[in-house]
Amino acid sequence: MKQLLLILLLPVSITVLLGCSEENIIIGTELNANTHTATPSAPPYKVGDDIPALAYIEHNETYNAESVIPPQCYTKTNGVNNPCYACHQTDRTDLNRPNQMADGNLQGDYEFSDLGVKNHWKNLFVDRTDLIKGISDKTILDWINQDNYSEFIKKQQANSQWQGEITPIKNLAYPEKAFNSQGFAKDGSGWVAFNYKPFPSTFWPTNGSTGDVMIRLPSAFREVKGVYNQDAYLANLSLVELALKGLETISTPPINEQRVGSDLNSDGKLSIVNHITKQPHYVGDATSPLAYQLYPEGTEFLHTVRYIGVDSNGTIFNAPRMKEVRYMKKHNFKSKQELGTSYYREAKEKSFENLPQTLYLGDQGINNSFGWTINGYIEDTQGELRPQHKQELAFCNGCHKTVGSTYDQTFSFARKVTGKKGWGYIDLKSMTDVPNKGETDGEFLTYMARVGGGDEFRQNQEMLMRWFNEDGQLNTEKVKATPTLYDLITPSPERALALNKAYLSIVKEQSYLFGRDATLVKAHNVLEHVNDSQQPLKPEHRYVWDMQLAWAE
Repeated sequence: MKQLLLILLLPVSITVLLGCSEENIIIGTELNANTHTATPSAPPYKVGDDIPALAYIEHNETYNAESVIPPQCYTKTNGVNNPCYACHQTDRTDLNRPNQMADGNLQGDYEFSDLGVKNHWKNLFVDRTDLIKGISDKTILDWINQDNYSEFIKKQQANSQWQGEITPIKNLAYPEKAFNSQGFAKDGSGWVAFNYKPFPSTFWPTNGSTGDVMIRLPSAFREVKGVYNQDAYLANLSLVELALKGLETISTPPINEQRVGSDLNSDGKLSIVNHITKQPHYVGDATSPLAYQLYPEGTEFLHTVRYIGVDSNGTIFNAPRMKEVRYMKKHNFKSKQELGTSYYREAKEKSFENLPQTLYLGDQGINNSFGWTINGYIEDTQGELRPQHKQELAFCNGCHKTVGSTYDQTFSFARKVTGKKGWGYIDLKSMTDVPNKGETDGEFLTYMARVGGGDEFRQNQEMLMRWFNEDGQLNTEKVKATPTLYDLITPSPERALALNKAYLSIVKEQSYLFGRDATLVKAHNVLEHVNDSQQPLKPEHRYVWDMQLAWAE
């Protein structure tokens, strides 16, 4: 800690130019491009809360040991506004469900440790109005339209010391070039993009980011007798969907059963089929049995978090530049019983008031202790993707470890458009606001009504103006009349550019430890410190909810 205190005596001033423009942006740090280590460049800070984020990383001092508590958990509910239900769930109806977290009691209760009662996500309370004034629309458009993924992959491949995963997808910055109509990567890498409904509401473009998710199964699931076989791969992908969603049958693009060597629709003959039924085992060279709501060992996910693209017509799209690249691999299959042991260990540690533990694996990322390896990459000051520091990665466990709503510690695949229509790159214009399983109203309509806004913090003014009446009540009929998800959750071009600029200021600060939410002004519906005066959610404002959607096959 002495080293950290010494740097507080450094001079207080810095102005650094944004590399791709002539305009000035005030930042607090630089990053060494070769080693990805922090190099403080006399940032403007003083003793106390103004120590810059990278100073903690450089001196290996933990800033927030409770980083698994995401920013949204500090939202003021006022006893009636409930964004909590989307993560915290207790399902007593399905005794076979592997997710045994049962944390529905956390909806609006602020059950934090002594350390967690302080909101460490300081970026929520920064008004970025002045910070983004010096960034022109041209500057931000030039920035977001650059491909920073291809060069990142080249550097990984050229780094003989790198021990982590390498995930090349040719032209990933430009999805229309990277994937065919069924979502298969054109480069033969085995990655498959799928069309899914973004999780409420952090992943709505109107709240700061666009993104996509790709899945890849191990080679045995893609091959028959050691040779790549797309029919077998498509069959196994569909069987994974059947298993995860607990379905008996599902539609598929045409599959030639003769090429697979299996009767997939159980009609007693081998033909070209458009539906398959649940099988006891995966097909092709894969021999493992299907497991209810669990992925097979070796399943990988790649998730890119991108800036909000804005074209010359004002259309919103997934920008080429990536804020983050996130990766998960199921390195160890755990049965429901084995997962129960992991959940029990987590509960026991919490009952003894132990702080969360993150198992860091060096270049490979972190182990979430539920069979998954998680890794992530984020922009440095020059916009190049760099490995996240272990403190930055610990944040990932907040969602991909012990959360009651997840399916096998994941979100997106359970929300895929079911069956044939769900294979292909994410397309908000192809989806409507369908309900969740067991409900009748659209999911996003229901969410906004329960939250009282268009985001967890109830501060997205554009969403409030679009979808809420002057009395603060949701305009239900207007939302129901909205034709697509694109029309419902994408921002105006003006808001998109402002959000991109706000996030760029976080990039230049490298202040990810303080939060990655690109808020434009200081959050007012968020607690800076939790105390006993906070009103818990009333019982009638707590909900049982399933993140799966009632897609019409």
